[in-house]
Amino acid sequence: MKAFELVEPATIDDAIALLDAGDPGVRAVAGGSALVPMMKARLFQPTRLVSLRRIGGALRGIHAGDGGLRIGALATLTELEHSTRVRDAAPVMSRALRTLSNVRIRNVATLGGHLAHGDPHMDLPPILLTLGARVRVAGRGGERWIDINDLFLGYYQTAVAAGELITEVHVSAQPHDARTWYEKFTALSADDWPTVGAAVWYRTAGDRIGEARVAVSAATERPVRIAAAEQILTGAAPSAETFGAAADAAAAAVDPLADIRGSAAYKREMVRVHVRRALEKAR
Repeated sequence: MKAFELVEPATIDDAIALLDAGDPGVRAVAGGSALVPMMKARLFQPTRLVSLRRIGGALRGIHAGDGGLRIGALATLTELEHSTRVRDAAPVMSRALRTLSNVRIRNVATLGGHLAHGDPHMDLPPILLTLGARVRVAGRGGERWIDINDLFLGYYQTAVAAGELITEVHVSAQPHDARTWYEKFTALSADDWPTVGAAVWYRTAGDRIGEARVAVSAATERPVRIAAAEQILTGAAPSAETFGAAADAAAAAVDPLADIRGSAAYKREMVRVHVRRALEKAR
């Protein structure tokens, strides 16, 4: 590993000032659970790492706000897992966090890093897609909000610009009748990144589904909402036949990413199976 500079600013403004949008070797680091393995494998050779570990304030904590949740970017996945606020406001997140990687990773990995890394195999992005989350980022030009639907651009690509930091994630208040679930399958080991992840959210009006959201990850190059599946669900009865048709539509809509966890054809079938299971378990 080549020598590099490590700096530990005490404020968000100082951290942003140390980032260099023109130098791809300058990177912010929080828990390091994703970045350090890339450095060890020589996939990334930093010139400067801007550690965020000394920064407090708005980047930390889990708070109720604006009718939903305000989560600091430096909140660890373990903090989210054990938070009563998260469990009450978004129980689908609490359930998913229990099997996200392993406890050693969850103890150091942060929500901001989980999202900024842009790895399509992460568990929380598809869930946040169905929960209507927003992400606040800060840079030298000030702050801006990014809708979670616009955050993931491609394989390891996000809308967070070079020189910007994720500072906060806002999860909208969920209606009391919302039904949610996240279903995943890991092909290599229990704590491996999933082969497929499927998150669903829907509300019923009488005997019909009034609104639905379906998101898929891991099998695709980025977390995506599946409009075709959502259209089939909306206005239909929450039945096995409806769920099967929506799962078929989801499988037909995705462009699977073949890798060591499975071929494109295998992953397409896993999308079909796990979207259907998620819808059934949400019911």
